[in-house]
Amino acid sequence: MTTQETTHPYVGMWATEDGRIRHELLPNGRYDEARGNRESAYQGQYWVKGNRIEYLDDTGFRADGEFRDGVLYHAGMVMRRR
Repeated sequence: MTTQETTHPYVGMWATEDGRIRHELLPNGRYDEARGNRESAYQGQYWVKGNRIEYLDDTGFRADGEFRDGVLYHAGMVMRRR
């Protein structure tokens, strides 16, 4: 990843309204997902292109999402910046 890609405006914590699912998008192109009381439930890499995000977790699972109007839509979840 280039420096430009790692300093995009989406770096930071994103969470569902109830706070149960939390994605921390790190500036080094890695993410850390917590689920409920389980911290670091999933970890891996991510890439942002425009308003799209692609995830590749460390087990090989791929997912994607889209940022629209300050909201992250990912796998049926609605996540907002915390």
